[in-house]
Amino acid sequence: MEALLNVLVIGSGGREHALAWALAKSARVSKVFVAPGNGGTAAAGGKIENVAIGHSKSDFSALVSFAHTQQVGLVVPGPEQPLVDGITDVFKKAGIPTFGPTSKAAHIEGSKAFSKDFMKKHNIPTAAYGNFTDYKTAREFIEQANFDVVIKASGLAAGKGVLIPKTKSEALKALKSVMVDREFGAAGDEVVIEELLLGQEISILTLSDGYTVTSFPAAQDHKRAYDNDEGPNTGGMGAYAPAPVATPELLKTIHETVLKPSIDGMRRDGFPFVGCLFTGFMLTANGPKVLEYNCRFGDPETEVVLPLLDDSCDLAEVFLAAAEGRLDAVPLRFKNGYAATVVMASEGYPGSYPKGRTITFDKAPANTQVFHAGTKRDGDNVVTSGGRVLTVTGVSDSLQGALDCAYSCVKTVHFDGGFYRSDIGFRAIKYLHEAAERKTGLSYADAGVDIDAGNRLVDLIKPIVKATRRKGTDSDIGGFGGVFDLKATGYQDPVLVSATDGVGTKLKIAHDMKIHDSVGIDLVAMQVNDIIVQAPTRWFAFMDSNQARC
Repeated sequence: MEALLNVLVIGSGGREHALAWALAKSARVSKVFVAPGNGGTAAAGGKIENVAIGHSKSDFSALVSFAHTQQVGLVVPGPEQPLVDGITDVFKKAGIPTFGPTSKAAHIEGSKAFSKDFMKKHNIPTAAYGNFTDYKTAREFIEQANFDVVIKASGLAAGKGVLIPKTKSEALKALKSVMVDREFGAAGDEVVIEELLLGQEISILTLSDGYTVTSFPAAQDHKRAYDNDEGPNTGGMGAYAPAPVATPELLKTIHETVLKPSIDGMRRDGFPFVGCLFTGFMLTANGPKVLEYNCRFGDPETEVVLPLLDDSCDLAEVFLAAAEGRLDAVPLRFKNGYAATVVMASEGYPGSYPKGRTITFDKAPANTQVFHAGTKRDGDNVVTSGGRVLTVTGVSDSLQGALDCAYSCVKTVHFDGGFYRSDIGFRAIKYLHEAAERKTGLSYADAGVDIDAGNRLVDLIKPIVKATRRKGTDSDIGGFGGVFDLKATGYQDPVLVSATDGVGTKLKIAHDMKIHDSVGIDLVAMQVNDIIVQAPTRWFAFMDSNQARC
């Protein structure tokens, strides 16, 4: 039996609560320490325990010392700032496996200008853009642009450094607020001005050890504070996964044109990425384009995808395998179903908001989980301490079922002034309804039949069948009829024509529908049609017992 593992999760938000919750499920994990944690991780009990150490750069030495003392065998940093500041480098130097990118690799989020140049170098589809450190040059770019623009502070701005003006005048005003008025401080010393992309957004969380690339189901977030996508932008007011708009064909394209080239490109450029790469996409009329990279798990996307992990999937083993460069040996497996997350926020968010309001919890419904974000313990109570207070997740076989679960759980949580969006998932529900209306029949794929796999099997066994060739027989396969020349085998002149068809699907449908009076005609017609095309002059019929009974 493998030795038990102590894990250190670094951070204090809903993302870190969800990570601690998922890691604690591992049979191999003995303890999950969360530094500094929040009111939810403080009250979790069991394997989860808070540690009163922060995660600023000045705290790194204390975190390493704690990890050594507690014999921590895996470190999982949550927020972007400590990753950009080099926390992984510090733990690696101390000899402790860490699931997270080095400071150099984390630069993919730490500098939006760097990430855009990286995409351009590696032919990764993204919006047209320009990087600027000079205010006058940036103004000229906006004035001459023949497209609507987005203005981004290049550095880390706590998720608030993206401005989407509606007019050229607003764009110039926004640029001044970033570069001259320094609304985002040093993060705005360099700006990225890029073309505004239109379409639906999705987010994909991808795990990598620098070589292997494996992803969670695509999620869709809701950034605006209020229903109908109104109000100011936030860090995210809810999410759901898998996003129905992310079809298997689209995900294959994204993997081949973005995710794998991104991981390969970082390795070839000398900074292999180990950890979770968050990639935001806009699904444009010209295909998926990258909006941004993050060097860590997203929030609230983490709270919606982790509950979809299959019970047989050990997240601690997955993270450790990635940190040790053997991710290909540990599969990432998911349940068949959907998850939906609703964020409960403090009044005033994303502006100023009150703190210290007591939160009460009634019994949560089945298939739900409440993850704490902006909370803390105050004696025996849990109180609000942030803008986004809680993320409430429901899981079900259907998206509507997951949403119903999440909202039923929201109603069991109470604190003064709290608010949430009541329309999480509205795009997906509309998409599913429209897709159902467009659909006029059942395809082979819908019925669970893989035509391509069947064709591949035929190609595989063709040489084997060829090896059975004998005089008078046709050894080619792929059709449903065959020719047997009995004269070539010693008979006098006869040529037999026969046909063989699989009838299982028709019989099953007849059985399920309880309609048997015509299926026999159908089955015989299949045989007759296949024989007719061989132009026989005389007939006799032979049917097996299943056909004869129809």
